[in-house]
Amino acid sequence: MAGLQAPDEGQVLRDGRRIGFGRFADNVQPTGGLGYVFQGGALFDSLTVAENVALALEETTRLGRAEIRTRTREALGRVGMAENAGLYPRALSGGMTRLVAIARALVADPHCIFFDEPTTGLDPAVRVRVCDMIRELREHGNRILVVVTHDLEAARMLADHTFMLRAGKLVRADDARKEDYEQAYS
Repeated sequence: MAGLQAPDEGQVLRDGRRIGFGRFADNVQPTGGLGYVFQGGALFDSLTVAENVALALEETTRLGRAEIRTRTREALGRVGMAENAGLYPRALSGGMTRLVAIARALVADPHCIFFDEPTTGLDPAVRVRVCDMIRELREHGNRILVVVTHDLEAARMLADHTFMLRAGKLVRADDARKEDYEQAYS
């Protein structure tokens, strides 16, 4: 959906524009306005927390340094990581890394954010915090949120609509029970 991997078949359209795939695909227009929160955070080890968040703006906008710093501080403050702006990723816990990844996704104010396993591997307190943030974005933001998770409880808590993969097909599962979920993986 985000243009990061080519589909096995068919095509992906966004606002009527075909998303290209491959080494020379130009997806600047069709994939602009998207934010990503990767399962592992995908932070650059050689950049500080603030530099990782600012990179999203530096690479996709023509904002000045002062505006980028302001937006970066705001995004880190929103996820409770402002005091860690000068740290490098190796000094962060898994939960802190996920929060920085969320700040990086939010800093450019995208209209759609993809979350890949946002609660996996988090301690219970950070898991609740991440779920609360996603729920707040859903309720008070004018965004599309796509959450991919194996956490059925989180899916129920966060989703307006739930889908599952069954036998390679995407099926609606708004009223999925734990047994349905377990059967999909057996």
